[in-house]
Amino acid sequence: MENGVFGVPLHSVMMPFPFHIDMVNLVFKGILIGIVASAPMGPVGVLCVQRTLNKGRWYGFVTGVGAAASDIIYALITGLGMSFVMDFVNNAQTKFLLQILGSVILLIFGIISFRSNPTRNMRVSGHNKGTLLHNGLTAFLVTFSNPLIIFLFMGCFAQFAFVIPDHPVEMCLGYASIVFGALLWWYGLTWLVDKVRAIFDVSGIVIINRVIGSVVILFSLIVLFGTMFNLYTLPEF
Repeated sequence: MENGVFGVPLHSVMMPFPFHIDMVNLVFKGILIGIVASAPMGPVGVLCVQRTLNKGRWYGFVTGVGAAASDIIYALITGLGMSFVMDFVNNAQTKFLLQILGSVILLIFGIISFRSNPTRNMRVSGHNKGTLLHNGLTAFLVTFSNPLIIFLFMGCFAQFAFVIPDHPVEMCLGYASIVFGALLWWYGLTWLVDKVRAIFDVSGIVIINRVIGSVVILFSLIVLFGTMFNLYTLPEF
């Protein structure tokens, strides 16, 4: 056994496992970031719900797909910018401060989400379905017109230590997992709205938004205090 397995040195047998564990970690973080970025009921969220109710589930889903396409562009811009910064601030104290900042941004985002009423500026969605491509494209443009999503990605990336400079393969997988997380959210939301369409009304949108805001607030407080008092250590890549 000291010589390894089937003549392969033991350290060679054991080396692959940390790599695989890190990759699973990265994918999990990406999925979580994708859900957090998509969940708040902003204009495109309301539009998704309206289209699901008026046109059908798949029209609502492609609305979410359009929003996810816009989000990943802003995620790439954020990650690229942070990768340049992290090359110069790769030390424990700066990482600690970045994680604190990320938690504060998430907390503010959660409070804003909880207090906002996404139905206030809601427009009536017609029953003219249009094409799936048109529905996805309009959702993309609505989401892309709000670059403030960059601050949310900055908070998530900082808190989860998501950006890994000089690791393009790993980061491609991470960004793909963000898209998967976003699509997972939109698929689940349209499924839920479609199932309860008979009892779903405007108040349902407000309730969903407040639940999401509460979850983000609770999560941000947990990670904020966990980081401040060193209750956990984020995995290093």
